Amino acid sequence: MTAMQQRSKPKITIRDIARGCDVSVQTVSRVINNRPDVSSVTREKIESFIAKSGYRPNAVARSLVSRRSQTLGVIIGGLRYISVGYTLNGINEACKKAGYSLMITEFLETESTDISPLILTMVEKQVEGIIYAAPDLNDNVAFFQAHLPVACPPIIFIKSQPNEKFTTISIDNYGGACKAVEHLIEVGCRHIGHISGPLSWLEARERKQGWKDTLRKHGLKLHDASCFEGDWTGGSGIELFPRLLQRYPNLDGLFVSNDEMAMGVIRYANSNGVRIPEDVAIAGFDNQKEGAFLTPSLTTVSHPLREMGKLATNTIISIIENEDELYQPIQITLETNLIVRESSSRPR
Repeated sequence: MTAMQQRSKPKITIRDIARGCDVSVQTVSRVINNRPDVSSVTREKIESFIAKSGYRPNAVARSLVSRRSQTLGVIIGGLRYISVGYTLNGINEACKKAGYSLMITEFLETESTDISPLILTMVEKQVEGIIYAAPDLNDNVAFFQAHLPVACPPIIFIKSQPNEKFTTISIDNYGGACKAVEHLIEVGCRHIGHISGPLSWLEARERKQGWKDTLRKHGLKLHDASCFEGDWTGGSGIELFPRLLQRYPNLDGLFVSNDEMAMGVIRYANSNGVRIPEDVAIAGFDNQKEGAFLTPSLTTVSHPLREMGKLATNTIISIIENEDELYQPIQITLETNLIVRESSSRPR
């Protein structure tokens, strides 16, 4: 797998639409900018061509405002979590460099429901593009298609499953989980448990699936007692680890869905005579800085959250500023890296 997997197709310009509809470029431009001096028959023909192509004209965003606002909207979920902050920092850094300001709103639901009010508010505030960074776009693709405002600025979805109908930038959570569990198997673990994040979150489900599939690949049994659902916090690691030990006494390896919970596990182990990694080898996910300074230091999966935020921002600004073209959705998946430290470093 390469560091970045990207699938894109040639862009269609206003000239391509004009040729496809047998009209002038000026007529297409007038339709895109919602000007009245186009017949209803011609307008319907051009709008039908655009809709069938699956593209969204970035000029639509400009038609919503009388002047450039130089503002991006960000819909984000889970602001209380450190990893979300990394992504937001990347967005903010790229915006400042490009001379854009940010309008940020938090989506408090963990499942994608009706986000139209949030988007409409941003449209009213004259944002030129929207970055959607709340959980789980793809459970509700049909909903998004049906409910996004007709005249909507360009939108990029991050931390979502790749979907050809939208521009998405995502992390390879599944692949990162597989790397962590493969490593635990390599150091001799055969009874590997899992503490997942909230399963309403896409990344938690993807990481759990990576754990399951890697165990199956190596012929290791999955036990109902070997997995608990946490809440991303260190407190849930402290609470769930002893329950896991009680229910699964053969436990010799543990993949934890984020570093915050994994650090809670290590704190409990250090206070209760559980030797890490001799008794239980542990791997986390997120590469939080604090994990490198624990005793023992935490093996983890690193993913480029800050870079993802920068990439999303630069991509949407490119769409906004490319005035005479329509953009076609692209899908980008960013790779993860395993960082091996003391919490899993057993002699072989």
